[in-house]
Amino acid sequence: MACDLLDDLKWRGLLHQVTSEQLVDHLATPGRIAYCGFDPTSDTLTIGNLLPIVALARWQQAGHQPLVLMGGATGLIGDPSGKSDERQLISAEQVRHNINCQRPIFARLLDFDGPTAARIVDNADWLLKIGFVDMLRDIGKHFSVNQMVARDSVANRLSAREQGISYTEFSYMILQAYDFLHLHRTEGCTVQLGGADQWGNICSGIDLIRRIAGGDAYGITNQLVTKSDGSKIGKSESGAIYLSPARTSPYRFHQYWLNAADDDALKFMRWFTFASQERVEELSRSHAMDPAARSVQRALADELTTMVHGEAETKRATLCSNALFGGDVRALDQQSALDVAADLPGPRLPRAALTGEGKLVSELLLEAGLATSKREAREFLESGAVMVNGERASLESRITAASLLHGSLAFVRRGKRNWAVAHFAR
Repeated sequence: MACDLLDDLKWRGLLHQVTSEQLVDHLATPGRIAYCGFDPTSDTLTIGNLLPIVALARWQQAGHQPLVLMGGATGLIGDPSGKSDERQLISAEQVRHNINCQRPIFARLLDFDGPTAARIVDNADWLLKIGFVDMLRDIGKHFSVNQMVARDSVANRLSAREQGISYTEFSYMILQAYDFLHLHRTEGCTVQLGGADQWGNICSGIDLIRRIAGGDAYGITNQLVTKSDGSKIGKSESGAIYLSPARTSPYRFHQYWLNAADDDALKFMRWFTFASQERVEELSRSHAMDPAARSVQRALADELTTMVHGEAETKRATLCSNALFGGDVRALDQQSALDVAADLPGPRLPRAALTGEGKLVSELLLEAGLATSKREAREFLESGAVMVNGERASLESRITAASLLHGSLAFVRRGKRNWAVAHFAR
């Protein structure tokens, strides 16, 4: 089973480093406990955080137990790993609020029942109880400053003379190492999971366990993943993609994966889903035979939306997409229409613009960026290339309050795929 887990991570392109080859023998015993830490500096998580959550789920599927560590204490400081600037400190109240908001995300993605039930722990429960002198005397003496400044998270900041690093963030690795020691003592946790940028912090924790507890501990890091163009996963033209439906609608979440580049889609299937090697290879063959069908992107979007938001939301997102690109937007219910509208460009206009005979569609084409001149707008309308709320528009067409979809929206399509939506305030 250990080989299966590690081999699967290798095939998926996720395994970066392990701290000891003895990890294979260690994982031969089921029920090993691993933890991964999450930063509560926001009230939600992005799809960049989906990878470590899925890593815990893979751990659980392999017969082991995952621990989710919420940084109720370390979130008050901030991890300098991968950061070029000092973090803005947030209040303890805000950290607690963020943790409570993030909990439901883990509840959707991990199994909290059964013999390998996932658990959520908060390092505020132990770190806030330790006195400063006790931490320096009992824990700090085991850390070499020479080794600490050599860690990438610190060295990179020290090399930037205009920025540097505060003692607060410099001390972060001590707290993270103590987390591992505490979980080792109280939970029997023997493995820490993290991104490649956490290697130094993980090694510090393992070394602290060896010095104080004398037990075995291991670390596994995954590759830091990016898109084929080198950009960060989880960003779109309209902003970050979040795992909370209140911040990113399931429709927009589905669209993000549906619009993945061909070079990325198969990688994302390996990285983020539980699709088997046979399934991914089958999708690869289907894509090679008919790239225009975007079979990989469709499978990716459906599987991840179902994983994060549920099957019902996946079906609704698909209906929205079909209405937009092949059906009739008038078939959308109000919430679906608002979700789709939030993902499209277009102006917000006063209701007064519809008084009298209404607003000319030719004017709206210019305001929505679907035409660059009055002449171009006229040509589009005369050729029958413009649809407004599912009806073909002519040169004389006007938008009135009665023609708005759900009382406030005008969906405008030019050609087959150029969309905008005008929002008219109620």
